Amino acid sequence: MTRPRLLLVLGAVVAVLATVNVANKYGPPGTGLVAGPLVALGLVLFARRAGLTWHELGLSRRTLLPGLKYAVGAVAAVAVVYTVGAAIPLTRPAFQDVRYHLHLSAALLTAFVIVPLGTVLLEEVAFRGVLMGLVNRHRGAVWASITSSVLFGLWHILPSLRLNHANEAVGAAFGTGLTGQVLAVAGAVGFTALAGLLLCELRRRSGSLLAAAALHWATNGLGLLITAGLAAVRLS
Repeated sequence: MTRPRLLLVLGAVVAVLATVNVANKYGPPGTGLVAGPLVALGLVLFARRAGLTWHELGLSRRTLLPGLKYAVGAVAAVAVVYTVGAAIPLTRPAFQDVRYHLHLSAALLTAFVIVPLGTVLLEEVAFRGVLMGLVNRHRGAVWASITSSVLFGLWHILPSLRLNHANEAVGAAFGTGLTGQVLAVAGAVGFTALAGLLLCELRRRSGSLLAAAALHWATNGLGLLITAGLAAVRLS
């Protein structure tokens, strides 16, 4: 694939993701749950059409078992870290987020259905599958990880616009005014870009999207469950 064609393909993927990002933020409730799986499937078909193999997409059956081993370890590690963080008064405010003050049924639905299907599936297929695979084939692993992670960070601009109001620890650190909002968004973009590098490395080492998807789900899903649990305890 020539450089102009590579840029054209990458531009098309980024344009689709930007459209989905806006739709998730400003569209009807449940947009992500419908759009996520459909767009993920479309991106996989597009990438296959562009010449990527299942292995380059992280979807090879040969790497399923190594991916599963990494996945189990990733979920266990996040569970330990979150349990310790929630137990220590100094770090507990990080789990005090009004977005996740949910009843048990809603928390379970969000953690085990909405997060994996509406968030993790699309983001892993897009950033650690298609984008990483395309750039890795033509520019190598380093550029693949950097490109994927920078775009992953920018993907979180819209979801972070009210982070300093929703999260107690973020609001305390940056303030709730406009400056605090800008700092919170910048911090979220930087943090998620670094997280993207970790997810890319996990994907590279395991050869499977399953490993990165498991860590991604654990970070979001377990965090949501712990946040909802702590809120229920405070309100009881």
